[in-house]
Amino acid sequence: MKEYLLPFLAVIISFLLMIMIKGIRDRSFKLLLAFSGAFLLALTVFELLPDVYPIDSPKVLGICILAGILLQIILEFFSRGAEHGHMHFKITGTFPWVVFISLSLHALMEGIPIASGDTILFGIVIHKIPIALILSAFILQSEISIGKAVLFMSAFALMTPIGTYLTTVIPAFETYQIYLKAIVVGMFLHISTVILFESSEGHTFNFRKMIAIIVGLILAYFI
Repeated sequence: MKEYLLPFLAVIISFLLMIMIKGIRDRSFKLLLAFSGAFLLALTVFELLPDVYPIDSPKVLGICILAGILLQIILEFFSRGAEHGHMHFKITGTFPWVVFISLSLHALMEGIPIASGDTILFGIVIHKIPIALILSAFILQSEISIGKAVLFMSAFALMTPIGTYLTTVIPAFETYQIYLKAIVVGMFLHISTVILFESSEGHTFNFRKMIAIIVGLILAYFI
């Protein structure tokens, strides 16, 4: 049950927190991004990559990883980078269907490796919290109503549990799970490196950001 409940609560609690504190400072925003990018990159290297590569056809998995990178690039064309906390656009009063569908597909894929065990589960939950905080702040500052914002975040929160559920009930998901995981690896590699790149300030050294990155790397190692 926790594999369904924790990813859902991570998004909902982050959304409620943003409603209560009414926004997030730019400096905190960048530190959250740096931590999230480092943590996701380390989680991918420490947990997901070793999980997918013990197989007789590593080149096929390499193709899947590259396909995941390409898929994430395509999704970000429609979401405008919402997956990694940089929304380069403004949401109007209408429900942002294109952004929602793109983010939902990404969140759905995140649910696939969760069935592998608690380490991946807790890792993805920790990754989702800063992204959900940033996305919630952006949605609440947009021109859509609070009702539509609640609908958006609630439906988004359900996507990762749905992805996990599909891996347990659809035989094809279980049969090709290792290849689907490899696609997720590619998606995570792209997102994490983009986050780390975009969180930098003209490639200048920032001590707080470096600490956030180091903490993210260490936490992913010991989780």
